[in-house]
Parts: sequence; structure tokens; C-alpha cells
Amino acid sequence: MDADFLIIGGGIAGISAAARMSELGSVIVLETEEALAHHASGRSAALFEPRYGAPAVVGLSMASEAYFRSVPGVLSPRGLLLVGKADRAEAFEHDLVDMHFDRISVEEARGIVPILNPDVVAMAGYAAHAEDVDTDLLVQGFAREAKGRGAKVLTKARVTAIAKEGAGWRVTSSAGEFTARIVVNAAGAWVDQVAAMAGVRPLGFTPYRRSMARIPAPGGHDVSKWPMMFGPGEDWYAKPDAGALIVSPAEEDLMEPHDAWADDMVLAEGLARYEEMVTEPVTRLISNWAGLRTFAPDRVLVIGPDAREPAFFWLAGQGGYGFQTSAAASRLAADLIGGRTPELDAELVAQLAPSRFG
Repeated sequence: MDADFLIIGGGIAGISAAARMSELGSVIVLETEEALAHHASGRSAALFEPRYGAPAVVGLSMASEAYFRSVPGVLSPRGLLLVGKADRAEAFEHDLVDMHFDRISVEEARGIVPILNPDVVAMAGYAAHAEDVDTDLLVQGFAREAKGRGAKVLTKARVTAIAKEGAGWRVTSSAGEFTARIVVNAAGAWVDQVAAMAGVRPLGFTPYRRSMARIPAPGGHDVSKWPMMFGPGEDWYAKPDAGALIVSPAEEDLMEPHDAWADDMVLAEGLARYEEMVTEPVTRLISNWAGLRTFAPDRVLVIGPDAREPAFFWLAGQGGYGFQTSAAASRLAADLIGGRTPELDAELVAQLAPSRFG
């Protein structure tokens, strides 16, 4: 065997798993693109909001926090500001409770973000518990850890065939052929395609596009200390980014797996929803892009051996939670593959298992 574990996908899921699994044996990572974290991981809004998502996702996020705090520079203060119009009261109240916001006055909100339009914004809530994630620091840290234990991380290595061979697998890629005892499917939007290639039943993952635009700092303001802002039901959001502001329509448009790009009309609609809430118009775009957020049918990550083929391991369905769950998700994957009792409680582990799909 060339490796104990062959990981398909070099996003945050795959490279964090490589770091953890390199403690257990030899690892090869195959990434299609020229660099790690090219697709969804490289296009993330990069926020650690541990109360965001389904209960099982929240459990993984909470369990990841200690690791993030142990690595200097991974987390930094940001905060969240929820703002809504009067006709969005029901959705506003839901988000306020669900995400543990403190209700604040519109005047207080304008003290934090002075461009908010007092004639439109009728409700506001603030939460300090959201923090920025230095995604590059996290990806490169996991990569160094994996390589430090001898893992091979290969880019420009598109997988073209996967075949069961004896007690393991033979994986053919544009970087060569490799044999491994266990294949780890961390291929993001392509996880079902990888499964089908291996003769494993796909689980029904769905990629959705999310677009973003970078705009100049509104009105010349220093936005560096502004929180991330979003509307009730997350129908748009805006976040400081390198002296500018990124604005997203927060859409979920069903897509086939591909190298995504922003849809101009969808982006314009999202920018209009943002503009309605502020006093400064959007006069130009610096850049725009899109990424695919891939979900399992129940919108919870899938972590564990396939129910029918235990040498095929799923690490999939990160959706919009890949970075903030990465520390605990990768540790769970290594625990399960290594035959160790997981650090997470048994109920949470069961909620993440592929076997829940029958």
C-alpha cells in the first residue's frame, strides 16, 4: 500500500483530516486544483459563530473552540449586528433568540455602524460572540502538521477512477496511481460523484451557490471594527474585509458541482437589500465571486465509515460550517478511523454518522 489513508479533497475538511490522521499512519491528499482550499474553503465569509446551524452543527462548532483558541491568531474579535425592518419582526425575533443576540436600540446600532438608515431600520440586536477566522492560517497550520508527519499533499491531482483492490483501494489521478487501505471522501461539492466512482451509494448531497461582492468602504469610513451585519432570516449580510466591505445576497441556488461564479442579477438583488438598510449607496464593485455550500439532506455534516463499505469514509456536507467545525470534525474522523472512543458524546456522533441515511 502507498498509504494507510488517501484523502480526496484539499479544502479545510481534507487538510484538517490529514493533520489528524497523520498521527495514525501514512497519508496522501489528492487535490484537483493548483492550491489547497480553492473552492468553498477559499471563498468562505470566515466567521466563527458557534450558535449557527442545526444542533449537531452547533455541537461540532462548540467542540472546536478550544483548538482555535490554542492557536494564536486564528480567532479575532468581530461581533454580529442583526438589523431588520418593521415588516420582518417575526423573523427578527426568531434570530434574536436562536442566535443569542442582545436587543439594542436603533440608536445604539447606529453608534456601532453609523451608515444604518434610521428611517428603515426598526429593530436591532447585537452579539459579541462571533469572531473572524484567519482561514489561511488554519489551512496552512493543518498542512504543516500533516507534512511534518510525512503526509504527501498533491495538488493538480484530479481523481479519475477508484477501484476496490483486495483489502484496500486503487485510486487513479492525474498525478498518478495510488493504493490505500482507506479512502476518505472530503471532496466538497463532488462527494457524491467520488462515491459513485468508488461504487459506493451516493447519499444525496446538494451544492448551493452563494455569491459575494467586495465594495469600497462606505462613505470612506474605517470599517475595520464594524461587526458583521445581516438581515432577519439571513437574506443578506455584509462584513468588513481588508479595509473594504463584502456584501452577499446569501442566496441558496441549486447548482451542479463546478467552479462557481456570481450571478449578476442575484448579486444586484442582494446589494439592493443591503442598500435599503444604509445611507450610503453602492457606487462600484471592487470584485465579486461565488462558492458552493454543499449540504446533506438534513443539513448536518456526515462523518464516518460508509454503512455498506467501511473502508470508504465520509467527511462531507460541511455546508457553510466547514471552518468553524473543522477542529472537532477532523478529530472525530481520526478517532473513528483509529478505533478510539470519540471525544464527542455518543448521541452527537450518531447524528453525524452516514448510517442515518439507511
